[in-house]
Amino acid sequence: MKILVVDDEHRIARSIKQGLEQDGYAVDIEHDGEAGYLAAKADEYDAIVLDVMMPEMTGIEVVRKLRAEGNHTPVLLLTAKDQSRDVVEGLDAGADDYLPKPFSFDELTARIRALMRRPQTALDTILAVRDVTLDTVSRRVIRQGAEVQLSAKEFAIFEYLLRNKNRIVSKNNLMTHVWDFDADILPNNVEVFINYLRGKIDRPFTGDPLIQTVRGFGYVIKDEA
Repeated sequence: MKILVVDDEHRIARSIKQGLEQDGYAVDIEHDGEAGYLAAKADEYDAIVLDVMMPEMTGIEVVRKLRAEGNHTPVLLLTAKDQSRDVVEGLDAGADDYLPKPFSFDELTARIRALMRRPQTALDTILAVRDVTLDTVSRRVIRQGAEVQLSAKEFAIFEYLLRNKNRIVSKNNLMTHVWDFDADILPNNVEVFINYLRGKIDRPFTGDPLIQTVRGFGYVIKDEA
């Protein structure tokens, strides 16, 4: 899953990015409200972590503009501990949840997972196709009763393919959704990771392979072989 973090405190933004990336998320960061708003418009994110007090545009103004434009990406506001007025105004503007600073990283990730489980996001925590299941909470992949050990990036690619099963996913889709904006990634790198995945998901098991190449278009996982 891909997350946008917008906070003018660079140290906090970097810490959140590093922690989320260790949990397997792709993360972009911006440091002012206007840049965050433009990033949210330009790319597809599964959640936005947004500080309230920022230069150029406040977090509340960002939420209000996004919602007015029909962008319903889940938003978690970061607020100062004693700013209850910001909380009320932010939720009224369309934010989904808030977290007062200072906060524990475990609580941050728990709230992000909770946002993604809400009905409007339609993000299941257990993904299944044929004889394989992927659990986004425990981060376990099981095929034919055996656990498959994947790296964080392999897991992210496989999850994205499963969430888009029966649809062709282009290399560009994977590059923009699984890697952050600043990543130095090329189509050949995607091919390398797909080959790694096949070596763990397909080749050790009997039956038809899950990950199919559609030449000239990308990759697809289908309910039926």
